[in-house]
Amino acid sequence: MARCRVCGNDSPYISKALGVCAACVVGRFELCREAIAEAHLRSRQRFGLPGSIPNEVGGRRCNLCSNHCQLLPGQPGYCGIVRFGRDASAGRGLVSWYLDPLPTNCVADWVCPGGTGCGYPDFACSKGPEFGHTNLAVFFEACSFDCLFCQNWQHKRSAGQKPSKSPEQLVSSLRENTSCICYFGGDPSPQMPFSIVASRLARQSRKGEVLRVCWETNGSMNPAILKTALQIALESGGCIKFDLKCVTLQLSLALCGVSNEQTLSNFRLAAGFFEKRPEPPLVVASTLLVPGYVGHEEVGRIASFIASCNPNIPYSLLAFFPTFEMSDLPLVTNAEARLCLQAAESAGLRRVRIGNPHLLA
Repeated sequence: MARCRVCGNDSPYISKALGVCAACVVGRFELCREAIAEAHLRSRQRFGLPGSIPNEVGGRRCNLCSNHCQLLPGQPGYCGIVRFGRDASAGRGLVSWYLDPLPTNCVADWVCPGGTGCGYPDFACSKGPEFGHTNLAVFFEACSFDCLFCQNWQHKRSAGQKPSKSPEQLVSSLRENTSCICYFGGDPSPQMPFSIVASRLARQSRKGEVLRVCWETNGSMNPAILKTALQIALESGGCIKFDLKCVTLQLSLALCGVSNEQTLSNFRLAAGFFEKRPEPPLVVASTLLVPGYVGHEEVGRIASFIASCNPNIPYSLLAFFPTFEMSDLPLVTNAEARLCLQAAESAGLRRVRIGNPHLLA
């Protein structure tokens, strides 16, 4: 139970770390701004990350993601990566990977070739789930967002300290039974050039064979790079999986620390490619249900946005697990998840599901 610093209400659906309720975030944002800034500053300082987006006078602008950090030589961006100066490693990535047996618990598993066999024989190795095959799961150790509910927050401990790796090292980890590569994290957005180079090398090494390439992302990358990724995914049978945290700007600033405007713009851009290959779907969306902050009302708004782009885009609703800065929030109830499902369907989406019902209360 926590008390909102603005309205004074007590509720188990108010995060102690954030200190303000969703109603005040949306309706009285200026009064919440100080609490929001403090929450993200506290969260980031313990990992040695910049407390806000760097905007140094005379700094060089990084254009890889929507944050557009202005950086001096040797200074890390909001993501924690040093872009300019002798410490930067061009062409390398702060990344780790492992081979994951298929079918796996990927966000798009229910609509992708690896989990269903759709697209066989061009994009799938079998007419059903690809048992006996593997996914090369590539985890980027940095992120352009600062989600207080992050389900993979452990990567923040790295904060750019792990040794970088080359695309060639990644490609050498492919096996004969590897049928897809999935980039996730953290987030691929701050390191998209690495994923593009690695993907091209990987596909070149496996010409004539099934090797899908997918990205799971908050969607904040440079739009020009997104177009390249879309083309690779389109040709390989892969997809771009957008994690749409919310559509309301104030909620994005409160929960994720940054604006979601480029994410929404990029999603609309990607949706414009959807009909080039509707099956298997080129674009997939998901939203983490965060008790007290992202519930059926916000899901309805997100779903309306997706439907305005293309109502056939598959959409997964994912149950929140209490962790990181929001470990004091409760689990999502089954009743609330059903309301979210109904809200998404009522908005006009044709392919919606609850992705991990085992986490519901």
